Amino acid sequence: MRLAHVALWCRDLERASSFWEVYFNATVGEPYHSKRRIGFVSRFIALPGDTVQLELMTGPWINEGSYQETIGWDHVAISLGDAAAVDALADRCRKDGILVSAPRTTGDGFYEAVIQTPDGTRIEITS
Repeated sequence: MRLAHVALWCRDLERASSFWEVYFNATVGEPYHSKRRIGFVSRFIALPGDTVQLELMTGPWINEGSYQETIGWDHVAISLGDAAAVDALADRCRKDGILVSAPRTTGDGFYEAVIQTPDGTRIEITS
């Protein structure tokens, strides 16, 4: 058994796809347009060296402003391999205005920083 993918709703699919390409060197798949749920579009994102994918999803109902924080997934954590990589990406994200929490060692011993996607989804970047 293995995790196949994690899905994230986003308002602007192209902007979200670009975020993953720019900050994580992800490969972005072609858009999928659902024939059963009109307006639903998704793209799969593959991170270098990982088999688990992210599915970015959107639909016209997302832009209606009715989307709100609910019970469920809170963030995605991505291991960059070492503290230097965390520091480098955190610094880049700080300059771009998307750093939420600067690099630190957590109480349970993880070295991490927190950044956010264009839609505000938090991503922990860890060593």
